[in-house]
Amino acid sequence: FLNEYPEDLPLQALIYLTGECNYGGRVTDAKDRRTLMSILDVFYNFDVFNDEYTFSSSGNYYAPPDGEYPSYIEFIKKLPLTSAPEAFGLHANADITKDQKETDLFLASLATSQSTASGGANKGKDAALKEIVQVVKNKMPEPFDLEYANYKYPVMYLESMNTVLCQEMVRFNRLIEVIKKSIADLAKALEGLVVMSGDLEALGNSMYDGKIPALWAGKSYPSLKPLPSYVDDLCKRLKMLQDWLDDGPPNVFWISGFYFTHAFLTGIKQNFARRNKIPIDTLGFDYTCQPIREVTEKHEVGAFVNGMFLEGARWDYDAFQLEDSEPKVLYSEAPMLLVEPVELTKRKSFPHYECPLYRTTERKGTLATTGHSTNFVMDIQLPSDRPQDYWIRGGVALLLELSE
Repeated sequence: FLNEYPEDLPLQALIYLTGECNYGGRVTDAKDRRTLMSILDVFYNFDVFNDEYTFSSSGNYYAPPDGEYPSYIEFIKKLPLTSAPEAFGLHANADITKDQKETDLFLASLATSQSTASGGANKGKDAALKEIVQVVKNKMPEPFDLEYANYKYPVMYLESMNTVLCQEMVRFNRLIEVIKKSIADLAKALEGLVVMSGDLEALGNSMYDGKIPALWAGKSYPSLKPLPSYVDDLCKRLKMLQDWLDDGPPNVFWISGFYFTHAFLTGIKQNFARRNKIPIDTLGFDYTCQPIREVTEKHEVGAFVNGMFLEGARWDYDAFQLEDSEPKVLYSEAPMLLVEPVELTKRKSFPHYECPLYRTTERKGTLATTGHSTNFVMDIQLPSDRPQDYWIRGGVALLLELSE
């Protein structure tokens, strides 16, 4: 390109070749590709030829002036040995997140390398396990009465939320039954009434280490929480469904409490599509952030939802838009949203950031048989007076659940 077009540098073609062809072929996730293209825009632009242009806000990173080879070596030597988060467009809090993950990995590696104790130490472990099993057993409620739920909330053409509720109960019942059976078997094994199989030993080791057992994870919604927090969170989700069953749909839905969030969102669209006789695949969502207030009645068309968290940014209720995170505050509560189904051609237009919503802080997932990612939920438009690239490079995202 440089030889063929010495006077006209084809930056757009170079960006496409680098981002979409060279690296893009290896990056399969759409959001990762969006981040890649955003980062390339910092370096692949004509402003680089201006001496005042810098790659970061601090001014430490910039294109050195034209010179001889040794001058470039000297320039590189003067760069900071440890790159600050702002070199990548991240908030300073990213350093804390990085250090936490390194510490967690180090401690997890130490725990894995520990040899299995024997003798008196095992007696102490068995006693602790019995106590953990008893705590989980006492907290875990009975499975839902699906026959009563289907009777009270039958399948209705104009009310898809009845189906959403009953399907959620079916999913959670499978998880409850697995947990109850496994801890009952483990309790018997600890008493010596049944043989301690390999699966039960793995279950006990995970519970003793405060991790979610693989046996439960196979029937569970995605979660990175430690075992005590996971059990408490599960009980809250079950209570939400029980209250819905007893008292009817809530005015504000705790969106983080659903086992399969996509079913809830599809239910909102389906109700709107059937009432207005519109194809569901022509619908999208409008998102309206709400002030701090008490909602006394549910929305007729859409749904009020809460329970989300922001990572990499915070919501400013005074300016009513996205702002930078406070120092040393990694996560903040997102505002309550009104989610309204609308035809794609009639969606509202305003300065915003297309913010991805994930189920866990891990953000990555696999493509499920339903066609949805196991982690990504949807994009939500949040008001902002800054360009999208600012938040994209900062890794700003909404989360349904934290890892604590």
